[in-house]
Amino acid sequence: MLEIEVFVEVRLTEDIEKVKRCVLNFIDPEEIYVETYGDMSRIVARARGARSLDKLYYALRRQRILDAARTHLRQGVVGDSIVFHLHKQAAYVGAVSFCTVPEKESPLGSIMFMIRTDSPKQFIDWLTPRTVDGKPVREADPPDP
Repeated sequence: MLEIEVFVEVRLTEDIEKVKRCVLNFIDPEEIYVETYGDMSRIVARARGARSLDKLYYALRRQRILDAARTHLRQGVVGDSIVFHLHKQAAYVGAVSFCTVPEKESPLGSIMFMIRTDSPKQFIDWLTPRTVDGKPVREADPPDP
């Protein structure tokens, strides 16, 4: 079992389609929709299976930030969940930039990923394997079929 939920606030000054692009640069969701609460809106995306994160998987390798990403993901493990935040403006151009303190590091809000899995360690090993000289030592199979 691997379930992914992504949440991102849409500010009044932002275009919903542009914020949606930030999300779609890193996930192929089964569903994506906008929730509105008065003046506030947020985009919610849901997916199942590690392969829905292939765009994130390849972006981490292209940017050569596997070690930093691995550290960041490990810090976000709580029980059977992994929570991490990406900088919204960087995501718009397809760049992965993790936020440690989202409120301060991403002025327009961050993109929150919540991943639930039976094996957070296996998921992290797949998405961000250990490296030597910046190259993966061993690529792991995805944590689900």
